Amino acid sequence: MSPASMFCLVFLPFALGHFMSSLLRNVNAILAPQLVAALALTPAQLGLLTSAYFFTFALAQLPVGMALDRFGPRRVQFAMLWVAALGAVVFAGSREFNQLVAARAVMGIGLAGCFMAAVKAVSTWISPAKLPSVQGYLIAVGGLGAASATLPVRLALHYMDWRWLFVMLGAGCAVIALLIWLLTPTPPATPPKPFNRRMFADICTHPVFRSTAALMLLPHAVFFGVQGLWIARWLQDVGRFAPAAIAWLLYLGMAAVVFGAIATGMLTEWAARRGIAPLSLAACGITLFVAVQLGFVLDWRPGYAQLAVLFTLTGTITGIDYAIVAQAMPPALTGRASTCLNLFIFLAAFCVQAGFGLVVGLWQPDALQRYPAIAYQAAFGVLVLLQLPGLLVFGWRHRAALMRCAERMRGIRYNDALK
Repeated sequence: MSPASMFCLVFLPFALGHFMSSLLRNVNAILAPQLVAALALTPAQLGLLTSAYFFTFALAQLPVGMALDRFGPRRVQFAMLWVAALGAVVFAGSREFNQLVAARAVMGIGLAGCFMAAVKAVSTWISPAKLPSVQGYLIAVGGLGAASATLPVRLALHYMDWRWLFVMLGAGCAVIALLIWLLTPTPPATPPKPFNRRMFADICTHPVFRSTAALMLLPHAVFFGVQGLWIARWLQDVGRFAPAAIAWLLYLGMAAVVFGAIATGMLTEWAARRGIAPLSLAACGITLFVAVQLGFVLDWRPGYAQLAVLFTLTGTITGIDYAIVAQAMPPALTGRASTCLNLFIFLAAFCVQAGFGLVVGLWQPDALQRYPAIAYQAAFGVLVLLQLPGLLVFGWRHRAALMRCAERMRGIRYNDALK
């Protein structure tokens, strides 16, 4: 398949599905004030409502992985996007909290395979060496979807309420399903392998999978869980930003995801050509990500706006865990391995998003229902403490490799200076 055909017939249709998945995952960050006002939600209820997406998304991962490897991404995505469309329409018509949670959960099921189907489809038609860059482009498209859930959604609310917005999003899911069905070619058949507990254990105990998950699973879950809801609430309650300013900062943060994802893919390929392991590069990025979270813990008042953007920019490094795992697995298992990783990430993201609300809810709000800074400092502090052990253990076990990586980087800079 030529590059142009691969882009138009494979990358673009599946990337649009990932775009819609990211949009619907993050849209509650902007809609939270309307949802809270309509249903008088507490922080714990708001966290549960939004994180229901993550919970069912995670539960669907293993069945989705088996379906992707057995039936192919074209047929699986066509069916599941129709489920997502149904969930969006039901969400629009819901009048009670339990109905909204159930509809949000249906959306999570329908969108559970978007990124993995894209990875599966793309990895069929390109060489493994190019996979990190192409996955970076996929993550960038997801960043565009998340960016569309910020300022564009706020502008759309001037012309329609949130219910009609979800009707339009449901229609978008249906259109993308049709594009995938009509445009995408059927990939070459691979011998189906039944998924059993032994295979699950083999994937989870694979050295690359195990080391990648130990380092990157929790930071990736924190990135998903906090960026999709609590950054906006923190800007409102602690930063005292106006809704228009919050939408703009979230938009800038999601735009940073686009550039960060592309840069991460290119940097990973560049480092690989120089013998630097992707996981060592990821460890450096996660160190920066945790350092940014310390800014929230310390309540760095002069840099509220910068912290909101830097959180999403540095968090994009967590996305290369999919490429690392996909490169280490045989082609017949890429779908299952990636969805196993997604299972753990999104279960952890569910716990992060719901648990963050529980911690914040331990404090009393003011008359305007704004929670104090100490509540958010405590919640971010818990997240930092949870991420530090994986980073420290990786640094201890791979200190020699990290030192060699630093020496190579210094040598590269020295050679560049000589040239």
